[in-house]
Amino acid sequence: MDAALLLALGLLAQSLCPSAGVPRLRRPRTLYPWRRAPTLGRVRRAWVIPPISVSENHKRLPFPLVQIKSDKQQLGSVIYSIQGPGVDEEPRGVFSIDKFTGKVSLNAMLDREKTDRFRLRAFALDLGGSTLEEPTDLEIVVVDQNDNRPVFRQEVFTGRVLEGAVPGTYVTRAEATDADDPETDNAALRYSILEQGGPQLFSIDPLTGEIRTVQVGLDREVVAVYNLTLQVADMSGDGLTATASAIITLEDINDNAPEFTGDQFFMEAAEAVSGVDVGRLEVEDRDLPGSPNWAARFTILEGDPDGQFTIRTDPRTNEGVLSVVKPLDYESQERYDLKVAVQNEAPLQAAAPKAERGQARVSVQVRDVNEAPVFRENPLRTSLAEGAAPGTPVATFSARDPDTQQPQRLSYSKDYDPEDWLQVDGATGRVQTQRVLSPSSPFLKDGWYRAIILARDDASPPSTATGTLSIEILEVNDHAPELSPPWGSLCSTPDRGSGLLLGATDEDLPPHGAPFHFQLSPRVPELARNWSLSQVNVSHARLRPRLRVPEGLHRLSLLLQDSGQPPQQREQPLNVTVCRCGQDGACLPGAAALRAGGAGISLGALVIMLASVILLLLLALLVALLARFRQQSWDKRLLHGLQDDLRDNILNYDEQGGGEEDQDAYDMDQLRHPAELAAFGAPSGRPPLRRDAPFGRARPQATRALPTSPADIADFINDGLEAADSDPSVPPYDTALIYDYEGDGSVAGTLSSILSSLDDEDQDYSCLREWGPRFSRLADLYGPP
Repeated sequence: MDAALLLALGLLAQSLCPSAGVPRLRRPRTLYPWRRAPTLGRVRRAWVIPPISVSENHKRLPFPLVQIKSDKQQLGSVIYSIQGPGVDEEPRGVFSIDKFTGKVSLNAMLDREKTDRFRLRAFALDLGGSTLEEPTDLEIVVVDQNDNRPVFRQEVFTGRVLEGAVPGTYVTRAEATDADDPETDNAALRYSILEQGGPQLFSIDPLTGEIRTVQVGLDREVVAVYNLTLQVADMSGDGLTATASAIITLEDINDNAPEFTGDQFFMEAAEAVSGVDVGRLEVEDRDLPGSPNWAARFTILEGDPDGQFTIRTDPRTNEGVLSVVKPLDYESQERYDLKVAVQNEAPLQAAAPKAERGQARVSVQVRDVNEAPVFRENPLRTSLAEGAAPGTPVATFSARDPDTQQPQRLSYSKDYDPEDWLQVDGATGRVQTQRVLSPSSPFLKDGWYRAIILARDDASPPSTATGTLSIEILEVNDHAPELSPPWGSLCSTPDRGSGLLLGATDEDLPPHGAPFHFQLSPRVPELARNWSLSQVNVSHARLRPRLRVPEGLHRLSLLLQDSGQPPQQREQPLNVTVCRCGQDGACLPGAAALRAGGAGISLGALVIMLASVILLLLLALLVALLARFRQQSWDKRLLHGLQDDLRDNILNYDEQGGGEEDQDAYDMDQLRHPAELAAFGAPSGRPPLRRDAPFGRARPQATRALPTSPADIADFINDGLEAADSDPSVPPYDTALIYDYEGDGSVAGTLSSILSSLDDEDQDYSCLREWGPRFSRLADLYGPP
């Protein structure tokens, strides 16, 4: 079934929304939104229900809005429902409908600032739940009320304007908002100034909120900041209101010139000093401190033709600081009268009043002090020839005393003279040498020697001046050139080889050195017939034979001369070895050997070498004789010592021995058991000679029989001692003999230690005297007295 929508009549809308905007509905109007409109032969579309208006903040609740009906069923047989925001969507419960009558009611207060309209859908169902009509739309418009005050966007508005600005100059703008409907008077705002705290110098546009100047006379030096109270009201100025502040700051302009606090200033300055402050010039300026309109700049107009003074500005106090940049001289001028002016860094505005004290006079009195002497020429440069003798005058390094009104006496002394080369006259400042300066001095830099001289007056306290004396050491041609080296070799045939290249050196510095002149000695005319000498460059020449010359050593004499003024020359010998050369100009091997043996060796050198060899031979012979004499003397002392004292004699043999491990120096087999020697398979024959034994004393030793009983032990020991004394192949006489078959298991028995007995009285040591001179000492020590 096609659902026909019926539009509510205009009278119904007017009854719901009267001209005042507040609904006066006593009972809901009945609407048939699904009734078909009359047709003339065709079907018309459903009519649209116009919006239903309701005022926000309505307090009589529930409030009936409208009633809807369907013409499909009779009353009581249709069930109505609505859906949408305010019903089953947030905010829930605002609207409701009677499902049997179709009456729509408002159940809660509305706030247009939160939701300005609601769109709902209405449904009509039969009792069985079937749809009778198509859903229709209901739009509920919330009518605005003036329930919100206007609000400024800021609590404080700030603005800046130049002082002296013309009327109408824009300063700042105040802005406010209103949450009410902007299409109604509820949000129609108007601005105003409630209070300015003084003359009416500012105005505000009621519609835009722009603040502008309205009068002349804004002076920062009078009032720097203005505080305005602003107001905004809705309902075109008749409704709700709000307030805010506006702070307006006047920006400074240079409308006040700086002025000196006085017409004249008096100061005092010491002479002979610079870079010191003399005094301060105080000024006043009403402009903003720290700004270019306030900062002062000073100028000296008169009284300082030489630029000895300057004035700088103290940025903190804006005072002028007068200082001395060039030393003053009391003797030349005792007083200075300066004329100074002051102005700002920023240009002064044309309308500013003229300064009354923009200039001032400054009187500076110069104070006399004791000034240091002044050298007439500092540094003083002079020159001196190298090798100058002691007492050579160098210069007179004198000074003058600038204190002409205080006559004083000056004295001179050295402050720096690292080589102690100079001597200074204390009264006149006359400098002279006191010894010869070494050319290799480390304090001679690039030919210059530097010394420092002091000049001192006798005032109280005294003053001292420092002067620098620079002495250039002039090079003197005092050395003749030398051949380097004074020997060489060349081919005997003129057309072979490149000849001998000769070089020269000179200890003098330029221009007293190269170029050198090489010449064969004119004292020996035959040299020019056999040899030719040609210049190669400034320091070398080439020697060639004119004819074929014999092979061997040739001694030539050359004359060398330098380029100094006056020139120095020297005649020098040149040892030339002439050799036989091959086609390539190289010496053949035989000739090379000859050249190696004789080249560069003069007769004097040969004599020295021969004398050295003879001296070495004599020294060797003398050492041999001394060693022979010491050996004989040692043998005599050794034999004499054995007879005098057998206990304390120690013979020093230059090698150790006596141990079984030392088999290199001694034959230890002499001390071993004969049976053990046989077991080792010792070779028969002559034993090795002992290193410390005299020549010819060694003889073969017969094999001794092993003692068969303890009674024979004395004989066995005596025989062993005799064999050791007479055998040069065994250890020295005072070396202990080692019997390695002593102890358990030895057929010779045990030799107990002398100290091993528990009772010394039971032991008889007298028998030790029978064993020879070695044991007699033990018998004396341990035997009965």
